[in-house]
Amino acid sequence: MTGMKRIIPIILLCCFSITVLAQDKVMLRPYIDQRKWHWGFSVGLNTQFLSINNNGAVYTPASGSASEEWYAQTQSYAPGFTVGVLGALRVTDFLELRLVPTLYFGEKTVGFKEQTQGTKATQIIKSTYVAVPLELKISGPRWNNNRAYGMVGLSPLVDLTVKKDKELLMNRFDCMIELGFGTEFYFSFFKLIPELKFCLGLADMINRKRTDLKDPDMLKYTQSVGSAYNRMVALTLYFE
Repeated sequence: MTGMKRIIPIILLCCFSITVLAQDKVMLRPYIDQRKWHWGFSVGLNTQFLSINNNGAVYTPASGSASEEWYAQTQSYAPGFTVGVLGALRVTDFLELRLVPTLYFGEKTVGFKEQTQGTKATQIIKSTYVAVPLELKISGPRWNNNRAYGMVGLSPLVDLTVKKDKELLMNRFDCMIELGFGTEFYFSFFKLIPELKFCLGLADMINRKRTDLKDPDMLKYTQSVGSAYNRMVALTLYFE
């Protein structure tokens, strides 16, 4: 009996704890999603790279030396910085249109290798993109103070920092398809929204009009690349 007297309070305490934990939390900012317009800002990180297709072109130097066959690939990845502003229009309880003007700061490292002699070269391509994506956000139902969503968008952009007289000359303009997902966390005074997004460029970024080159033999790098498309992964924190 003494043992039972000790066990019963423990069981009652456990049952009380489970009951408390099972109860819904207090809904913070319950009407924030009913507003027609939402405003906010974003900061985050991004990783940029190129999806390169080599064409196996054989280049004969102007000096008359042996022919060369160069191949290119993304050599390494480096984190970049993202900052933007957010404007959103509520369409329904589960659909939202977002306009997110954003600056992406980052760089891409491309490595070149000559197949016969093994000669190597490297180019670091720094980029500052100004993007104005239009996105459709599809949200699930809110659960307590969390709400998951997926998004799809189209993002035209321009690169402000194209460098000339390099191995590859990049085009300034591109348009990206965006696919991503995130979760909204509701707090007493704001919403915090982490989002992971994958961006796929639609345009070949290689500029083949190399009137900028001072050394004509530098043209071998451009000729060796059949096409190169922008790719980016962005982890963003939105504050509303």
